[in-house]
Amino acid sequence: MGLLTDPSAEQGKATKALLKYHTKLSLLLYLSGVVWFCVLAYPSMNASTYFSENALLPGLVKSEFREDKSAERFLHELEDEMKKYKDSVPYSWILAKFQQIGLDTYTHNFTLNSPLKINEKYPGKNVYGILRAPRASSTEALVLSVPYRPASSPHLTTAPSIAIMLAFAKYANRNNYWAKDIIFLITEHEQLGVQAWLEAYHGATRGYEGILDSGDLRGRAGAIQAAINLEFHEARIGQMDIKIEGLNGQLPNLDLFNLAVKMCTKEGLSSTFKGRANEYYREPFDVWFHYFKTLMAMFFTQATGIPNGNHGLFHSFGIQSLTMEGFGQAKIRATKVGFLSTGRILEGIFRSLNNLLERFHQSFFFYLLPSSDRYISIGLYMPAVCLIAASLIIKACAKWCKLQETPENESGKKSLARKGMDNINFERIITIFLLAHIIGMLIKYSPQYLIKISEEHDLPATKFVTNTLFAFCALSFAVVYLVSFKTCSNSMTVLNIFALLELGTTLICISMNNFSLGMFCATIWAPIALFINPTSCKYYSYMQRILWLCLHPLAILTTVVMINTYTMFRGEKLDEIFSRGLGATNQAIVFSIVDSMIYGNWLYTFVTSVLLPNWLCFWCVSFSVSKDNEKEEAKIKKTN
Repeated sequence: MGLLTDPSAEQGKATKALLKYHTKLSLLLYLSGVVWFCVLAYPSMNASTYFSENALLPGLVKSEFREDKSAERFLHELEDEMKKYKDSVPYSWILAKFQQIGLDTYTHNFTLNSPLKINEKYPGKNVYGILRAPRASSTEALVLSVPYRPASSPHLTTAPSIAIMLAFAKYANRNNYWAKDIIFLITEHEQLGVQAWLEAYHGATRGYEGILDSGDLRGRAGAIQAAINLEFHEARIGQMDIKIEGLNGQLPNLDLFNLAVKMCTKEGLSSTFKGRANEYYREPFDVWFHYFKTLMAMFFTQATGIPNGNHGLFHSFGIQSLTMEGFGQAKIRATKVGFLSTGRILEGIFRSLNNLLERFHQSFFFYLLPSSDRYISIGLYMPAVCLIAASLIIKACAKWCKLQETPENESGKKSLARKGMDNINFERIITIFLLAHIIGMLIKYSPQYLIKISEEHDLPATKFVTNTLFAFCALSFAVVYLVSFKTCSNSMTVLNIFALLELGTTLICISMNNFSLGMFCATIWAPIALFINPTSCKYYSYMQRILWLCLHPLAILTTVVMINTYTMFRGEKLDEIFSRGLGATNQAIVFSIVDSMIYGNWLYTFVTSVLLPNWLCFWCVSFSVSKDNEKEEAKIKKTN
């Protein structure tokens, strides 16, 4: 370590090699990380799924569910009720059915205080029934949930899900082998109802205080171990898509996913992941490409940190959960199954969960899925992002060693250029570094104050907040004019080192929680971050600024939204697509803010408090006006 920090020590071979080959080494590490990630989809680089928790005993019991006729009757009755309540939930009918079955029945009222309008409130009500375990004392529980969607909802109906839930509750109530309570939950307002119910159940708030008034629960069961969310759109199902991505990229225990796949397979129902079934090819490239497309579908969903189903909100409370979405039309040729088979699938899942003696802990919590029967563990995918982060750290180390080197002049004495190290003003460098992060924190906390201002002046909150945030981001570019050491090559190099080290460590840290988000940022930012250097070449400096400007978080968001808009509306004119894309970008910003306030989504916080400040540091480095060594050396001689 002394060779890296002691100026009087001679440079070792490793240091000299680092100074000579660091550019090639950094590029090699980056490419190795990208290739490593892509190769993970190849079957030889991943493994077949298996059950780690032997207590589950999946599919070993004889199916006893015979309530398919009851489910059909419930469905017809519910459809009649939905015609009467086109915009609301038929609470009285659901409560009556729960009570007839023999469940402890309760309602749960909650209120959303709109984050965008101070005096605007949205009430909601959930209905739930509890089947008390006859063989235990309500210490543990399981949840079966369904989001209620009225006839006016733009989403596909979930009426068949409620019908099979009631039929399964009727079946479960007749048996006395349950060792865990079963909670049957029907929620209003999609994810909002689930979040309110979970907060009320656990007495905890995940978002901002005062936004979601979760209310109180009159009835509780034991500690919830697992939850299954149903979204069946038709009575006869040809394809069961299993969703696992949760809030902030959290995933359920892999055993729970394997259990759902196992029970679907047992009943002859085609199970898919990301809407893609398992297909087999002769050519190795075709096999890899099929798995890679499925892997990337999960990658982009997880990177957003937005749950793709109501199950995703259970994860933040330590509850393993997933969503089973049933479609009538399968994307592949498959046999349709009715309520008898779907009821047996639920029976098999809940009887297996009933066998658990402790919480899920045996299998993986961090993984990627290239298909429904193969997985990639954290030990295999983390090296990909670590290699990319290493390229940034290697460059930072090389720059520091470069500052420490002491070249000799013709007379054999050490050059006075080494004294340029004394010109580094660490106080100013740290001030700029902290200022960039203060700007990020101000942007993070500004929306709640901007909303109050818009309310006081009767301005549209959505447009006012987004336009002001755009203005703040534009003004943040001016931080470069506060850098008083742009002409000092060594000072700008130190700032560059700070930025490289921060980016490298950030990528590793965020990848431990949400690998897809970390890998996405690493793949896009790392190559340009490696490209940015203090330089005396005007054209190289301009090129750095243009490339880095294209990687501003707002620019990346706009690009992603524009691409999605183009793929969805290819038939429209380009100006219409562009207009749609800008509107969607504004909405995406607002939704990320609202999600952080209600659900505790990290994406907006991560971008504003970490990525944006780091971007500003590199932005300052790209404006460096570096002088050549001869002029610096002459200046040092003159001052001494």
